[in-house]
Amino acid sequence: MADQGRNRSQDGGVLIESGIVAGNTYDKYGSANPVARYLMNGFLDNVNSLIDSVQPESIHEVGCGEGHLSRILCRYQVPIKASDFSHQIIDIASSQEGIEGCQIEWKVASIYELNPAADTANLIVCCEVLEHLPDPEKALKILQLLSRPYLLVSVPREPLWRILNMLRGKYLRHGGNTPGHL
Repeated sequence: MADQGRNRSQDGGVLIESGIVAGNTYDKYGSANPVARYLMNGFLDNVNSLIDSVQPESIHEVGCGEGHLSRILCRYQVPIKASDFSHQIIDIASSQEGIEGCQIEWKVASIYELNPAADTANLIVCCEVLEHLPDPEKALKILQLLSRPYLLVSVPREPLWRILNMLRGKYLRHGGNTPGHL
């Protein structure tokens, strides 16, 4: 199989595919840091509260990365699609242990390649993705076309996220900006 532009950076921590940072550079879902855990629990509580309020019949997580949030969404017991541009990240996501009774349909596709005929869902979830994209306005238009009728989008709260990265001693040369964030 061809390399398709996949490789890890010199430090081994950042996955680069086709010149783009793929997946999470920091395991925010599994962090032992109490501040990170507090922030992630608050984030997930808010996501669950919003989803509970709309009671979706189907969900598509766009930009699913390693599939952490997709697996959390399994609690809704509805059909779930999950897509990401990275072949290697989808390989990682689909190889993780599943949740009993939950089927996730994994798909390799850039947000810009998604179309309503195949990728529509009652709820489109796109968390922590837009800050990685060269054309977030175009991506938002596509997400709007896919959502029937609900769309949940989140981006990092700046400059708080950069400050927290610097407090962890990460990405100091870049002012705390996470690799891949544009």
